[in-house]
Amino acid sequence: MDTASTGAYDDVRAASRALATEAVHAGRDDLARQGLHAPPIDLSTTYPSYDSRAEAARIDAFAADGADPSGPPVYGRLGNPTVARFETALARLEGTESAVAFASGMAALSAVLLALPGTGLRHVVAVRPLYGCSDHLLTAGLLGTEVTWTDPAGIGDALRPDTGLVLVESPANPTLAELDLRAVADACGPVPLLVDNTFATPVLQRPAEQGARLVLHSATKYLGGHGDVLAGVVACDEGFAGRLRQIRFATGGVLHPLAGYLLLRGLSTLPVRVRAASANAAELVRRLTADPRVARVHYPRLGGAMIAFEVYGDPHEVISRVRLVTPAVSLGSVDTLIQHPASISHRIVDADDRRGAGVSDRLLRLSVGLEDVDDLWTDLDRALGDPTGAPVPLRETMRETMRETARKAVREAVREAVR
Repeated sequence: MDTASTGAYDDVRAASRALATEAVHAGRDDLARQGLHAPPIDLSTTYPSYDSRAEAARIDAFAADGADPSGPPVYGRLGNPTVARFETALARLEGTESAVAFASGMAALSAVLLALPGTGLRHVVAVRPLYGCSDHLLTAGLLGTEVTWTDPAGIGDALRPDTGLVLVESPANPTLAELDLRAVADACGPVPLLVDNTFATPVLQRPAEQGARLVLHSATKYLGGHGDVLAGVVACDEGFAGRLRQIRFATGGVLHPLAGYLLLRGLSTLPVRVRAASANAAELVRRLTADPRVARVHYPRLGGAMIAFEVYGDPHEVISRVRLVTPAVSLGSVDTLIQHPASISHRIVDADDRRGAGVSDRLLRLSVGLEDVDDLWTDLDRALGDPTGAPVPLRETMRETMRETARKAVREAVREAVR
């Protein structure tokens, strides 16, 4: 695509701007020069050209390295100006050279895995837990890859000469387990590290700065932010982006231009949404941790708007009793969502593997939105049911010790979330 259509001006890209500023302006820097305020939506599937020789040359160039064709657009499966604006913006937020958008998060991960066999590197090293469908895609070997599951300390020993990728998720879905991404990247050596950054978003962490070569997002979640767009994106260096564009062209997993527009609009409020939802989440963590009906609360030191908690009672009853909170899959929307991972998002994972990764049958995952936190707590309090049936620890001193530990974790998370 031509740079005029994406706003990827060299002088703007070289400037150092705060993340909140990038969220509003990246991908839109050329609009004022064109007399526009809102980015246009280009819905064309094909583009006329009277110079077929030039068309052939541009397609040959794309086939060689997957670079965006120079000049006017060619065909919607090759690229789209509206989608390119979103890709430019996301790359700026993640601090990478490029980004390639897809029709869903799973389409994005599939494209990464499809890039491996062509290089002869079919082996993947992965750390659980991952999103359930990502786990299944690797375990089933549907795309010609072979996976070795390991814990973070075992990554170096799990690498083989044919290892083409290390895949981690931090904070992880759904337990919110965190990894030292710098240490993981060091253990990978020359093998590319892919970090699923869906839960954290570039507001809370930028994995490329910690050594990751690839940063994956289910853009359906926080990047879109309103539960009305399905998309995925990989932020990476331009060399890998070229391979991903070639796979996207060949397989057809393209992002619709209207989705690209909605994502670009969603990015403009991403920092504000994440910080506000994170403040709500930290307060709910404080209340859930002190609640005798809750056995354990999972919340990352990084902060964020995702909570996981295990209940003493029946988690399905909690799901059935919410009224303000929405019982639904997905996450990252402006409204609060709750789901039971063992029944839905991670149902496809073998039960033993699921439990071994910490996804217990009593675990609930809460994606905290922008509602008033007291209203959210009123709904959760009612959904958790009668507190009289909850077990009491043998020693109150033990409970108080656990509470104080949790309070310290929450205070640290709040400080990180509101920076």
